[in-house]
Amino acid sequence: MLPRNCPGITADSMPLDVVRSAFTWLTTGPHPVSVDGRLFDGFPDRWVRLDEVRDLLLRRTCPQNVRDAVWTHLVRLARTEGATWTVACAGIALPALLNVASKLTARFADDPSDIHSSVLTGFLTELAAVDLSRPRIMVRLRWAAYRAGHAALREALDTPVPSAGSFTSASPPAPWGHPDFVLARAVEAGAISSSEADLIGLTRLEKVSLAAVAEQRGASYEATKKARQRAERRLVLYLRDDVDTVSPNTSGSGVQGCERQPDASTHTSSPDVPAPPSSTTPEVPRCA
Repeated sequence: MLPRNCPGITADSMPLDVVRSAFTWLTTGPHPVSVDGRLFDGFPDRWVRLDEVRDLLLRRTCPQNVRDAVWTHLVRLARTEGATWTVACAGIALPALLNVASKLTARFADDPSDIHSSVLTGFLTELAAVDLSRPRIMVRLRWAAYRAGHAALREALDTPVPSAGSFTSASPPAPWGHPDFVLARAVEAGAISSSEADLIGLTRLEKVSLAAVAEQRGASYEATKKARQRAERRLVLYLRDDVDTVSPNTSGSGVQGCERQPDASTHTSSPDVPAPPSSTTPEVPRCA
């Protein structure tokens, strides 16, 4: 999938470390891989090295339409020319992928390699299929990476583990309430669709205005508002049913601060749940 013959890559390297090393290899030396900055508004009037492209996209001042134009260009190159540009896309998205992997494995005490690998696989799979005619390409690539990593995490946590003194099956941990986890689990359970999770995630978690999302989707504000209301009603019903099934005595679950704490598990290093992201909490940039 990605080259492993680059300097700094060993057999024990984590999948995202492989991406980092391969991307560094592409951006160093006398002939670094670059894109023509003249193709994009606000970019330098010259060939721009890939790591500089990444940094420009991560700037808060970079307009969304420019981000989408650059990602459209990069994804098309990855689809038509293959390996080099696939690595380029993964490397430019690396800050977001690392953020996703870190969030998923923050309380996971076992080897996180499979989860990191699933995050990368989810991104690369979506890279081949993402609709380039719709806006916020990187947001949708990130969600695909998150869903794949989350599925791998759930599989790891749901695997029975030996109890002390015997090999009887231990109970899987109860679901946790981080907003991104909640949406991913709801999609996995079929309570809401991926499109509806994107709508809730963009407007509730990413703080994109409902009017902006409606315009992006080519729908009216009222239609988009009603679509979100319907999705959130199903999400609430799913969460209520989930709480009753898992822990009848636990109150509160869901997005926007209505969370519950997980049971202690031999898979996790701490029963604490990571705090939901906020505008005042510093973190690695989520997406470019």
